[in-house]
Amino acid sequence: MLKQKSRRVNKFFYITVCFLALFSSCATKNNEQVAESGVSRQEMEELNRYMVEKDKERISSYIERKGLEMVEYPLGFWLGVEIDGNGEYIKDFDRVVFEYDCSLLDGTLCYSSKELGNKEIIMGKSEMEPGLDAGLRMLNSGSEAYIILPPFLAYGLKGDGKNIPSRSVIVYRIKILTIN
Repeated sequence: MLKQKSRRVNKFFYITVCFLALFSSCATKNNEQVAESGVSRQEMEELNRYMVEKDKERISSYIERKGLEMVEYPLGFWLGVEIDGNGEYIKDFDRVVFEYDCSLLDGTLCYSSKELGNKEIIMGKSEMEPGLDAGLRMLNSGSEAYIILPPFLAYGLKGDGKNIPSRSVIVYRIKILTIN
């Protein structure tokens, strides 16, 4: 079990490094736009680091307030497994059915399978938040868990245009029903 989790952590470390490499190579056009706005690239990077730290503080405060046991993964999402399921962990092309509640840190419920029905996705083929995709891969059939996504792994600066506002930290409560 520890070897599997260690391999998964190493896999997410690799994914994190690739993710950072991808986003650190900005296009020349974007650099020109930043320069035209009067804000230097260094100032933008500092602002981004500041916002990520503030989000981390908000998430840590939430976890402490709720008394949750969670682990922050290298990609930047938080995972707390309440019930460890059985069988193989979720991987690409698995058809996964799960119950969920999606809420904000203040407890506002945004979406729920109680209202919308269970979510059915095909891993690697479905459009979903990158943090949710990564978090689901740490679970197996029967698992129940919390997954907390900072804005950069959820809906970012824009929100979803419906129930999730701009720059929101998202809390998922997940129960994996089936994996095929």
